[in-house]
Amino acid sequence: MSAEVFVSGVGLSFLVLLIWAFKTLPNEQWQILAAVPITKMRSLHWKGLNLTFYGVFVSLATVVAVSALITLTSSILIPVRVTILVTALTLVIGFSASKLVAALVEKKRHTFTVSGASFVGIVAIPGILATVNHLLDQGSARISAIPFIAAMAIAYSIGEGLGRLGCISFGCCYGKPISECHPYIQRLLSRVAFVFTGKLKKIAYEKGMDGQKVVPIQAITSCLYLTTGLVATLLFLKNQYSISLILVTVVTQLWRVISETLRSDYRGPGHFTVYQILSLVTIGLVLTMIFALDGAAAPVANAEAGLRSLWDPFVILFLEFIGLTSFIYTGRSMVTASTISFHVIKDRI
Repeated sequence: MSAEVFVSGVGLSFLVLLIWAFKTLPNEQWQILAAVPITKMRSLHWKGLNLTFYGVFVSLATVVAVSALITLTSSILIPVRVTILVTALTLVIGFSASKLVAALVEKKRHTFTVSGASFVGIVAIPGILATVNHLLDQGSARISAIPFIAAMAIAYSIGEGLGRLGCISFGCCYGKPISECHPYIQRLLSRVAFVFTGKLKKIAYEKGMDGQKVVPIQAITSCLYLTTGLVATLLFLKNQYSISLILVTVVTQLWRVISETLRSDYRGPGHFTVYQILSLVTIGLVLTMIFALDGAAAPVANAEAGLRSLWDPFVILFLEFIGLTSFIYTGRSMVTASTISFHVIKDRI
C-alpha cells in the first residue's frame, strides 16, 4: 500500500464524518447521550447523571489519535509496547493538566483545556522518552526522539481535529456572533455559520447566544488540524520527520493564536491570553528540540507494517481501555443535571 493511498483513504473517512457532524451536532438532541439514575429523590423520581456526546467524540478522538501514533511508530520499527508505555504516561499527564491549567487560567474547576494539556505534554515528552529508554535499556538507536515526537505531534493534530466535534456537540469553545465580525468575515462565513439550539448548550447558558449565527470556529479548527495531520502523515511516511514535526507545530499553534481572536467564550484575563502565549512558546520549544535532541536516522517507514500492528490483541485491549477511560473522564457532565421519572405502562401489563 502506497503512502498516498493510505492517507487518501483516511482523509475520505474523515470528510464523510465532518460533513455529517457540521450539519447535525449543533442541534439540541446531540448534546446529552443518556441520563443515568444515581440518587432517589422521591417515589419513582431520581436525580440523574448526564452522559454526553462530548465524551463520545473525545474518546473517539483519543482512540484514533493513539491508533495513528501506534501506526506511525510501528512503521519505523519502534516496539508497540514501548509506544504504549510512552502514550500511557503522556495521557496521564495530559488529562491531569487539562483540568489543572483550566483551573489556573480560567478559574473554573469543571472544564478542560486541550491547549494546556498539549503544552504540558510537549514539555514532558523528552523526559518521558529519556526515562523509558533508560528503564527499558533501549538506547537512542532504538527510539530516535525526533521521529517519535513527530508521530506524537501528528497524533495530537488528528486527535484535536476530531475532538472539536465534541465541542460542537456541547456548544463550547464557540465563536463570535457573525454580526460582530469584520464585514469580510461576515461575507466569508455567513453561509456556513453555526446556529446552536438548546438551553443546555454552553453557548446558551454562558452567553445566551443560542439561535444566533456564530463563527464556526470548531469546524474550521477541525478541518485545518485534520488536513495538517494528514499532510504531515504523508511526509512522515516519506521519512521527512523533522519537516512533518515543524509543519504540525507551526500550523496548529499559530492557528490557536489566531483562532482566539474569533472565539467568544472566556479564555482568561487579558487581550492576549495565556493560551496564546503557551502556543508561541510551544513553537519555540519544538524548534529547539529539533536541534537539541537525538536526530539519528530512523528506518524507512512502512505503512503496511504500521497498520498490522493495530491487530495485536494487546493493542486492541489498550485502545478499548483508553477509550472507556476517556469517556468516563470527559463524558460525565459536571455542569448539567437531570431528573428522571419512571412509570409503568399499564395497558401493556
